[in-house]
Amino acid sequence: MQQQYKILIFGGNGWIGGKIINLLKDNKEIEFECSQSRLENRSDIEKDIDKFQPTMIINCAGVTGRPNVDWCEDHKIETIRSNVIGTLNLVDIASQHKIHVTNFATGCIYQYDQQHPMGSGISFNEEDPYNYDGSFYSKTKAMVETLLKCYDNVLTLRLRMPISDHITNEPRNFISKIIKYQRVVNIPNSMSILYDLLPISIDMTLKGYKGIYNFVNPGVISHNEILNLYKNEIDQNFTYENFSEEEQSKILKAGRSNNQLDTKKLQLLYPNLDNIQVSIQKLFQRMKSFENVNNK
Repeated sequence: MQQQYKILIFGGNGWIGGKIINLLKDNKEIEFECSQSRLENRSDIEKDIDKFQPTMIINCAGVTGRPNVDWCEDHKIETIRSNVIGTLNLVDIASQHKIHVTNFATGCIYQYDQQHPMGSGISFNEEDPYNYDGSFYSKTKAMVETLLKCYDNVLTLRLRMPISDHITNEPRNFISKIIKYQRVVNIPNSMSILYDLLPISIDMTLKGYKGIYNFVNPGVISHNEILNLYKNEIDQNFTYENFSEEEQSKILKAGRSNNQLDTKKLQLLYPNLDNIQVSIQKLFQRMKSFENVNNK
């Protein structure tokens, strides 16, 4: 008899949560339900868990800010309630019920430095101390990750600059964002191709993996490389300009993290995970097909 999994999802109305739901619909072994509770409401979380009796939880909820993380600079209390208090509420209650939690986090808690220079290939692993708090968003994420290390029921997946196959109606897609910028900073970064990684996140959940994982494709890719692919594959009339980090800082309320994350730990479990340079080529081929269909 096959094992039946019952997954309770928080943040199912969001971008990542919606994609997780679509993947779960294809798995007949999984029963799932989306909680409508706000994470800061502890009693509501308790009621949902008591009602559904999940065997595991996936948390996609959290504040990133609209249109970007600058929002968090002016809404610090709301950001704390969601990213710190809310996440801790959920994990703590789940711990009391002995339920595994997969928590989507961020890798934007590191910044290139003297020990990890840009272009050196020396990357930040899961044990490296955080060295970036240039935005309030990143600060709250580092805070809660530190506290979650005390719990033994958590799988923390650090996404970075997530990229999906669709730019139409997906404003959270990193590509959808940067094609709208007048100017971009050309810096190589670790990024997460959702087509590759979200199915892995479900597999890790079902297998009960715990601990922290840099949840990005191996390697790095620059803004210019992505925009050049966009121009070549999707819109040949597209143009863009570069500017420096110093110039960028003048138009932003908060800084932006730039880093390369080490993926050796993830690759031990999933050795066939594509390098970002390979994966982005495949993504643009899929995107090209979608855009051609949508434009007919």
